[in-house]
Amino acid sequence: MKQLTKAEEEIMHILWQLQKTNVKDIIAELPEPKPAYNTVSTIVRILETKGFVDYEKQGKGHLYFPIVQKHEYSNQSINTLVDNYFQGSFKSMVSFFVKKNDVDLKDMESILKEINKNNS
Repeated sequence: MKQLTKAEEEIMHILWQLQKTNVKDIIAELPEPKPAYNTVSTIVRILETKGFVDYEKQGKGHLYFPIVQKHEYSNQSINTLVDNYFQGSFKSMVSFFVKKNDVDLKDMESILKEINKNNS
């Protein structure tokens, strides 16, 4: 699965939220200043080329929808992060975030409970 640019990810988050929509409605969800219609349309077509988005005709336009689910992309992105920055070690990644973000004991207990719940 290909990595997305920041702009492509922003559009994908809107598509994951709306599920099926047109370019005009995607633009409505974007923060000010709104990008040009052609800019968003180009990004959507790039997402289609990359295999993340498909469409169906609606009158003279198109309704776009995601064909890659958010959890699939999230899993792949986390794995890429771990491989590229932590030599494939989730332990190293967690240790890094704990040290850099000054995680307190209460948060650590909560994380451990969640891990244990998912491993049961």
